[in-house]
Amino acid sequence: MKNNRRNFLKLSGLTGLGVAGAGALKGFAQEPANNLIKHFDRKPPMQRFNMCDYAAPRLDKVRVGIIGLGDRGPGHLEGLVKIEGVEIKALCDVRPEAANSAKKSIDGYGHKPVIYSENSESWKKLCERDDIDVVYICTPWDMHTPMALYAMEHGKHAFVEVPIALTIEDCWKLVETSERTKKYCRMMENACYGSLTTLNMVRMGYFGEIVHGEAGYLHNLVERYFFNKNQYWDMWRLKNNARAVGDLYPTHGLGPVAQIMDINRGNSMDFMVSMSTNDFTLAAKAKELAAKDDFFKPFADLSYRGNMTTTIIRTKKGQTIKLGHDTSSPNIHSDWFKIIGTKGTVFDDPKRISNGGEKWLSEEEAKAIEKKYEPGIIKKMGELAQKAGGHGGVDFLQNWFMVDRLRNGLPLDQDVYDAAAWSVIVPLSEWSVTNHSSPVKIPDFTYGSWITNKPFDISLKEGGNTKVKV
Repeated sequence: MKNNRRNFLKLSGLTGLGVAGAGALKGFAQEPANNLIKHFDRKPPMQRFNMCDYAAPRLDKVRVGIIGLGDRGPGHLEGLVKIEGVEIKALCDVRPEAANSAKKSIDGYGHKPVIYSENSESWKKLCERDDIDVVYICTPWDMHTPMALYAMEHGKHAFVEVPIALTIEDCWKLVETSERTKKYCRMMENACYGSLTTLNMVRMGYFGEIVHGEAGYLHNLVERYFFNKNQYWDMWRLKNNARAVGDLYPTHGLGPVAQIMDINRGNSMDFMVSMSTNDFTLAAKAKELAAKDDFFKPFADLSYRGNMTTTIIRTKKGQTIKLGHDTSSPNIHSDWFKIIGTKGTVFDDPKRISNGGEKWLSEEEAKAIEKKYEPGIIKKMGELAQKAGGHGGVDFLQNWFMVDRLRNGLPLDQDVYDAAAWSVIVPLSEWSVTNHSSPVKIPDFTYGSWITNKPFDISLKEGGNTKVKV
């Protein structure tokens, strides 16, 4: 009992409190802050090779294989066939009908991909081919890391859907393998391409020093996705919501804010806490459906993650980031983010800008300012990307930019350290939620290189010469 009381006092910072105010302050100050933060210390003794700003040998042709053709895979395929220099060499899905449908969708573009659908291990044959440069991985989340590792070990760049990993250990494996093989391991975070003008405004000093960022993924997926047995393979998304608590999908919100705050490139995330509500909808829906359809009976007695998870992150430069994740409440769909600086504020979705006052600028004023600060990539490709489609054009813009960088032998905008740092919020938020929202240290996957790493280029001073067929 005494030990339990001592541990509680220690965690709450009450150890050493005395009657006098000075004694109380002294007792509080003596408690080392790091004692209150959970550390998951596991990393090699030194960095093998810094993949930030690494330029892989240029590729005249970008030969692509795609694994997973259910939801995200066909969208990437549709965009890639419109980009100069891309050759689609292979398509893989455990469902032959999905792979063949994807192949048929690109008839007329001149590509003749080989189909791999024999069994659940067929994706390995795709990775083992010697005529593929890049493997796109668009499968359920738990398959992302093993497939990316296998692809890199077989000499391929791995472009992986979000999140790239579900465990801290897997994040480190991806970092180590990318550094050792010198193959790109890039997470396909498309949300970053919708905030490039805001990023340029920040870099040009419009908002002053950045103080705080807020972002989230609010998307009601209960009816349309989670419990739609014809929407996706093996109900994997619903199973994930029963597998874990915390923020399962942090990267859409975190990615743009992390780039704005120069995370891994002059700044670093330090520690975080997460808190979740109870589940108010998923278990009830599962029971409701199970009463009418035996298919849902295995899901009726499961425990599900809470509706809303809120995560607070503190950076090494003293800024804060607030993330929200809710896919099971009747929210209006929003991938919003908000940036607060010392000279102004910007809110996205819908876009609003303030220049330091207490009111938003008019829509006309905001549009004029955005036009003034458009970076080179948006000036060149913004309208074309919107015509090409895919989440308002951000999917196409992302694929075009990556292909253009590969064909010109230029560094990518996102690297394995970004993929690991943004995805590690998934297991860390789970740990924090299940431990009474205790703070937890965020691993530094750059081994301290964030101090000297430079921000990536969005001006298109180099490259930008890859044509499109829209």
